[in-house]
Amino acid sequence: MQNYLIKNACIVNEGRTFFSDLLIKNGRIEKIAPQINCTEAVVEINAEGLHLLPGAIDDQVHFREPGLTHKANIFTESRAAVAGGVTSFMEMPNTVPNALTHELLEDKYQIAAQSSLANYSFFMGTSNSNADEVLKTNDRKKDVCGIKIFMGASTGNMLVDNYLTLDKIFREAEVLIATHCEDEKVIKRNLHALQGVELTPQHHPVIRDVEACFESSFSAIQLAKKHNTRLHILHISTARELQLFTNMLPLSEKRITSEVCVHHLHFTADDYDRLGYQIKCNPAIKSADNKAALWEALNDDRLDVIATDHAPHLLSEKEPPYAHAHAGLPLVQHSVLMMMKYVQEGRISIEKVVQKMSHNVADMFDIDQRGYIREGYYADLVLVNLQQSTTVSKENILYKCGWSPLEGETLPASISHTFVNGHLAYANGELNASQLGMRLRFNR
Repeated sequence: MQNYLIKNACIVNEGRTFFSDLLIKNGRIEKIAPQINCTEAVVEINAEGLHLLPGAIDDQVHFREPGLTHKANIFTESRAAVAGGVTSFMEMPNTVPNALTHELLEDKYQIAAQSSLANYSFFMGTSNSNADEVLKTNDRKKDVCGIKIFMGASTGNMLVDNYLTLDKIFREAEVLIATHCEDEKVIKRNLHALQGVELTPQHHPVIRDVEACFESSFSAIQLAKKHNTRLHILHISTARELQLFTNMLPLSEKRITSEVCVHHLHFTADDYDRLGYQIKCNPAIKSADNKAALWEALNDDRLDVIATDHAPHLLSEKEPPYAHAHAGLPLVQHSVLMMMKYVQEGRISIEKVVQKMSHNVADMFDIDQRGYIREGYYADLVLVNLQQSTTVSKENILYKCGWSPLEGETLPASISHTFVNGHLAYANGELNASQLGMRLRFNR
């Protein structure tokens, strides 16, 4: 394995920003010091003018393999992730077939072992009828990131609305449960009220409204409090839900945590006029007052992590009518750069971005030796140039679906280098797939 010496980097880590050199040896961070003079054979990288961050860990992506590979696969989307500074991902179980047994879950790990440029883990899926299989995850807690429950409709047989099933899993699970929270009864009621109306993209946040999100999140939290479950609620999108979360405890003491996705921080319902079904996603992108509340909660630590919910579809699958247009956006290549835009605008500090995209994810999931720039840790690192902009275009999009809702936008930063386990997987626009990522392990 090639070793590297990064010189003159502006390192952002654990709430500090400081200048230092960093030595990568045998895939690990060997040394961090103001001046490192190495007598061994290393490749030296001059990082003057660049910020060195721990690689982002995205705790919610849909890479579509197996079964939906016309949209994406683990190779193409992990390639896009690495080019965007995301060095590890956790992927959702609503592939085809749904990952509802541990045998099917292990099939996904085998695919990733042969094709993923980034480090990887996969959530165990749930249905109304597989609680006993789900709870086998208790014996695999060091090898599986968590259990995913769709408390709202999803692909295949994955809506879990049987209270006895939910209660059993919340009562007996010994690993983190991640939930998609939208109340199906509220959604159906809203759809019924619009019978006879020709639905448009602008109706999406009316159908999947604030009440649908709040009622479901409230129900999940009540169950978690009843059983002291370790609960993580994904993609919070409303101001009202934020009253359910606290910033009065350190992250290490929270039993209930929350995630916000970059698209809910970036777009508002006003953007449906311009982008239409391209930004149709579940939960829906909502009004500007909700976006403003999410930003406030992100900065005051009611929201714990930033992710993407990367969910690629072909453009032909995003066309009207409403019922045909699939929900989901491809975003994993651009999430770090989107957050750097808001750093430069003064909306959030770069230290806070690193906390929410790396440190907190590692801590919440108990990921082994990742998420920080520390001696001895795996060298999952990204060099970011805040002086060089990136314009999103079809020519530089790496998603298999070939499009992005950000096309034409100029983000005021660029990814210079990405290291995955000490391997220089991306450098100045070039990918190196000669070494693949590793399965994430968990200290549980």
